[in-house]
Amino acid sequence: MICILQRVSEASVKVEGGVVGEIGQGLMVLCGFQPGDNAQSLEKMTSKLLKFRVFSDDEDKMNLNIQQINGQFLLVPQFTLAADTSKGNRPSFHTSAPPEMAQQLFEKFVALMNAAYQDCQTGVFGADMKVSLVNDGPVTFQLVT
Repeated sequence: MICILQRVSEASVKVEGGVVGEIGQGLMVLCGFQPGDNAQSLEKMTSKLLKFRVFSDDEDKMNLNIQQINGQFLLVPQFTLAADTSKGNRPSFHTSAPPEMAQQLFEKFVALMNAAYQDCQTGVFGADMKVSLVNDGPVTFQLVT
């Protein structure tokens, strides 16, 4: 599993002109899945996202996690994260999980996140999404399980 997380002051996802997910301060997480991903991958990523310290403390050091600041999550499925870009000028998606598998993994991941944390919004799997965010910092990290 590959996640790109961005510390945001606000973020939203629109589908067909309507807002389907919207947060204030927190983490916007792009989620990509690979064929080898499983329940263990999802659990590991859930734990990492909850504990990852990217928010500033009183001394302006990245020492606080999302739980400590009562932030929000916006989870957005993005199959292009697992693309192979090593050859040529066009990405290959043979390294991405097939759509049916990726959708099941995303749904399980969302369920895990919702069980572990009270404030998670999502995008829509397979939809043409318009994602807007204000990256706070900017702070962006890639997490891989």
